[in-house]
Amino acid sequence: MIRYLTENDVKQLLNMPLTVELVEEALRARAAGRAIDVPRVRTRTPQGTLHVLQAASQDLNRIGFKAYYSSASGTRFHVHLYDLTKGPHEAMVEANYLGIMRTGAASGVATRYLALQDASVVAAIGAGRQAVGQLEAICAVCKIREVRVWSRKAETSRKFIDELAPRLKVAMKPYESAAEAVRGAHIINVMTKASEPVLRGEWLEPGQHINAAGSNSLIRREIDLASVERCDYITVDSRGTARNECGDLLPAVEKGLVDWDTVTEIGEVIIGHAPRRTSADQITLYESHGMGIQDLYVAHKLVALSRERGVGIDLPVGA
Repeated sequence: MIRYLTENDVKQLLNMPLTVELVEEALRARAAGRAIDVPRVRTRTPQGTLHVLQAASQDLNRIGFKAYYSSASGTRFHVHLYDLTKGPHEAMVEANYLGIMRTGAASGVATRYLALQDASVVAAIGAGRQAVGQLEAICAVCKIREVRVWSRKAETSRKFIDELAPRLKVAMKPYESAAEAVRGAHIINVMTKASEPVLRGEWLEPGQHINAAGSNSLIRREIDLASVERCDYITVDSRGTARNECGDLLPAVEKGLVDWDTVTEIGEVIIGHAPRRTSADQITLYESHGMGIQDLYVAHKLVALSRERGVGIDLPVGA
């Protein structure tokens, strides 16, 4: 039997504080050598692209993958879990909402370790679906008092604010320019599908922390070279993935502004193998691309909760 969880099941079981803790646990386990993460593999065709992220955890006794196919008709996400020791296919979890939550949670973890301890003002650059999870995660790890929102479309910013301000109980305001939103902010979330930079180095100020989470493809760039050059400390979720697809960092590597040997992984920061920020004036950057190990840990917990709470169904597959 395979346990199957729908999007509605996932929404019923998952919240952001739990997701932050699970993602941190996943990153910690991988950095300590107790888990494996395989960088995303993409199979491209004229009709669409299949994306696969694989991972395994000794602690959870789980191995699995997330697969999603992007085409003109949309994208569907599923996480598949297998018993690491015995091999059975144990669960399938619909993973659109899961992905939004774990991507946001990863930025929350990075913010917990790299932002100033009293950080309270957020600039949200981009106000789409994925940006919701980014802001929720920041509010889960910091005492946020103000959020400045900028997107290319004013109506998108307004919808974002109307949805989140009552739920997060934080003051939110739309800004007419990204530069204005960034000025004086302590944390900058950049989550867009931009192919040209929406954050510029000339806007940055000492002490800021940047979460750049939308540039997971060579055709996407959210921050310019000057932003990368201004950052005193750069960390990524996975060097292997960043080397393949970080549209923000690869141009900087080509120009000699960044050396992969000096770029840390956030998991290394968590377990103390790499430093946190070393001064209040440092500008820190976290580049997020998505990791199968994050999906694995979150899906594993969801399946356990589903059995405890009677959520989801068992499919007669492999019985």
